[in-house]
Amino acid sequence: MALVLVVDDERGIREVLRAALAADGHDVLTASGATAALEHLRERPVDLLITDLAMPGIDGVELLRRAREIRPDVPAIVITAYGSKETAIEAMRHGAVNYLEKPFDVEELRLHAARALGERRLSHENRRLRARLGVAERLIGSSPAIRELRELVARIAPSDSTVLITGESGTGKEVVARALHAASPRAAEPFVGINCGAIPPELLESELFGHEKGAFTGAERARRGLLEAAAGGTLFLDEIGDMPVAMQVKLLRVLQERTIRRVGGTEEIPVAARIVAATHQDLEALVREGRFREDLYYRVHVIRIHVPPLRERKEDIPEFVRCFVQRISERSGRPIDAIDPAFLDRLTGYDWPGNVRELENVVERAVTLARGRRLTPDLLPPEIGGRPLASPPGALPERFDLEAHLEQERRRYMEAALEACGGVQTRAAERLGMSFRSFRYFAKKYALGGRDSAARTARTPEPVGEGR
Repeated sequence: MALVLVVDDERGIREVLRAALAADGHDVLTASGATAALEHLRERPVDLLITDLAMPGIDGVELLRRAREIRPDVPAIVITAYGSKETAIEAMRHGAVNYLEKPFDVEELRLHAARALGERRLSHENRRLRARLGVAERLIGSSPAIRELRELVARIAPSDSTVLITGESGTGKEVVARALHAASPRAAEPFVGINCGAIPPELLESELFGHEKGAFTGAERARRGLLEAAAGGTLFLDEIGDMPVAMQVKLLRVLQERTIRRVGGTEEIPVAARIVAATHQDLEALVREGRFREDLYYRVHVIRIHVPPLRERKEDIPEFVRCFVQRISERSGRPIDAIDPAFLDRLTGYDWPGNVRELENVVERAVTLARGRRLTPDLLPPEIGGRPLASPPGALPERFDLEAHLEQERRRYMEAALEACGGVQTRAAERLGMSFRSFRYFAKKYALGGRDSAARTARTPEPVGEGR
């Protein structure tokens, strides 16, 4: 049914509660103090905490506070012989859903436990429904790949397992990480991110673990690190493949022990954040090259989410475009009422080496350059089939050969299209919106190279934009 953790320094009470709760079909863990209880909470998916308030060492209120950092959604029932209104209020503030004084009626406690567990199940079901809606809003698209991604995120969000998000640069790995956090029981707690490759190695340890006053020159006061700042929430380690090997050893210890020591400090501080890592690199290859620790790889690779590149889900591009247009229009105050179908055709015909990030930049460019309220293909950059920016002609010379100028421009565009399409004339013609027959005629006229469609079976050209 459920996993219940009972914490009391009196063995007799622990055994009575174990027997009563086991009779209701629950699995029961017991602990004689807060230290052992916190270990259970870190290692087991506890559904309900029942704890004494007055215990040696760490008392019940402090246990509730730390338990909430580790498992924010676990309800608690407090029992004590030393109850008062003030301690009851304090206990409720830290997650207690009920408060009983000794001597208590076991049947009454069983009823309270059943009610707390029932409310938790209902809360979980509501959260799952909200998670699916929230994930759908954050992860744009209706392709099979993105539907599968949404389903996976919604399924693993309630767990505390470490997650590794992989995918090319610009695919939206941080968006997935934020969706994972928003759909989890940790949603009300901080989401803290750091790019492991953007911080100098000598500063990365202090950023993650914090430091004590005087730990190094300039450390004039103690400072919490990001692992502490993310307590109860999610720490997002972007580009973990760029983390220095020396730092990987220290991160491995955090994942194993779930504690940290600040730079210059000796106190072991519990880590209550969920770790989500991301990389655009092949970590297995880095392991073989000795640039990434194998033991750390298996620690972060508990659950893997792969974000597919945009070229593998081009059917999502129109939805992305509409979303970006709305967002950019609202932000810039430049309303867009219509999107030309040819504009979308150009976008879906491009391979997007920069993925979603590149698409958003292109849409922002188009909205900014638009003279009216409609997005048209001429607003796109030349590599996507648009028109290069040019100033309107100034004073024309007395004699201007327009036909020669147009011929020159046509030749220049055809040369560029052939180069972009690996010399395949059919693709270059499609890129320029010309018929193949017309393209072949002018290619022969201008003595341009290239191959017709039959040549494509011999050699497939590289995708447009690859390698950028």
